[in-house]
Amino acid sequence: MRKPIVLAVLGVTTLLFGSMVTIPQASAASLPTEKQCKKAKNLDQVTQGWCVAITRKKGNCLACHAIEVKGWPKDLPAAGNIGPPLVSMKDRYKDRAKLRAQVWDSTVANPETVMPPFGRNKILTETEIDRIVDFLLTI
Repeated sequence: MRKPIVLAVLGVTTLLFGSMVTIPQASAASLPTEKQCKKAKNLDQVTQGWCVAITRKKGNCLACHAIEVKGWPKDLPAAGNIGPPLVSMKDRYKDRAKLRAQVWDSTVANPETVMPPFGRNKILTETEIDRIVDFLLTI
């Protein structure tokens, strides 16, 4: 019974205060496909994070997570459901460092997770992790 009340409160809070947040928002109109990411130059940090997240040889976040971005590119693979959906990230992670730590090595918070420790195992660079976090905080 508490869960719907908490969700309702979070929803109202987001409606009331959401416009005060100044983090740039992911815009589907500006999000490239994986092919376009490979060719693109001079992308902003958020778009670079999107590109790392959707690139199968890098973050490949879509293999396990659904990402909620309205009108995203049509040729992306279907989103996975092994991990939690990546929605309301700026509400779920008020502290950027905690989100970064989760991407860096999620086994610290949950030893049983199947999420790879992207930083610890050097799957992604420090910069790539920072870019993914930049992107996630816009959704």
